[in-house]
Amino acid sequence: MLNKAVVLGATGGTGTVIIAELLKRGVETVAFGRSMPKLKQLAAGLGDPVGLTLKTGDVFNADDVFKAAQGADVIFHSASVPYHEMSTRLLPMGIAVMEAANRLGTRVVAVDGIYPYGRRVDEQPVHEDHPKNPHTKKGKVKLEFERMFFSPRWSKAKGLIVRLPDYYGPTANEASYLGSTLEAIAAGKPAMFIGNMTVAREYVYLPDAAVMIVELAGREEAYGQNWNIPGAGVISGREIVRLAREASGKSKPVIPVGAAGLSLLGLFLPVMKEIVEMLYLTKDPLVLSGDKYKQLAGRIPATPFEQGIRDTVRSIMDRQTKSL
Repeated sequence: MLNKAVVLGATGGTGTVIIAELLKRGVETVAFGRSMPKLKQLAAGLGDPVGLTLKTGDVFNADDVFKAAQGADVIFHSASVPYHEMSTRLLPMGIAVMEAANRLGTRVVAVDGIYPYGRRVDEQPVHEDHPKNPHTKKGKVKLEFERMFFSPRWSKAKGLIVRLPDYYGPTANEASYLGSTLEAIAAGKPAMFIGNMTVAREYVYLPDAAVMIVELAGREEAYGQNWNIPGAGVISGREIVRLAREASGKSKPVIPVGAAGLSLLGLFLPVMKEIVEMLYLTKDPLVLSGDKYKQLAGRIPATPFEQGIRDTVRSIMDRQTKSL
């Protein structure tokens, strides 16, 4: 049963949609974050629902997480760290969360990506048993996180990891590769597109991902495992830009940015140069299999790209108008 949940990283793109899905299902929900003003803004955006409680704290502090998660059936760990801090901060954050969960004897759902898989070594789509041989720094630290997360040291906690491809949606903003591109197109400004624009890649619409994540969280048999959260197929950058321009009614230039451009931008924004090693995914992308999810939970929600991109761009435009 899932009666009460706490969402760490509540104001992030993934945390926000998980909270919305939990509330839709009538689950008492605690939104946990560092900033009360941001949490209040989140609550206002959701209509200040009765079932939502706001709590501030430091996700790196096990005591803070422990206090916030009192009585929770599940802790959703959707907090993240910037690329350039991942090697030093990802594991300490995860350990704090698991220490709190172990003291509480509760379940944890960790939201993660596909980096631990490394390069594709077999036919698409990729199942959860795909070999994990990461060749990037970020892939290796993510694999360390998985090993820590499923360690027998957490004898009183149960966990599952959900793995998402690149994602998009009204709440994604700059947290995703595609978020900043859609923000710029919606604003009628020149935009950057990270990586190859001609290769079709997988993207998941965040509200769809939230449905699958919460569905798995409520099933006891899902724990102790990795779960793929697939998107609605593949789409090229060129097609994304076409759909976004149609939705916005604007057509400023969109410039693809590769390794050289990202390295140059990295002189001013450290996170940009950290993206370079992940560009392999824009040339030979992974596509996730949803077979395992379907066998357990049934149909996979898959909003068509035409609808998802249109709704995302229009939502961004509404937000931009209100901020003027």
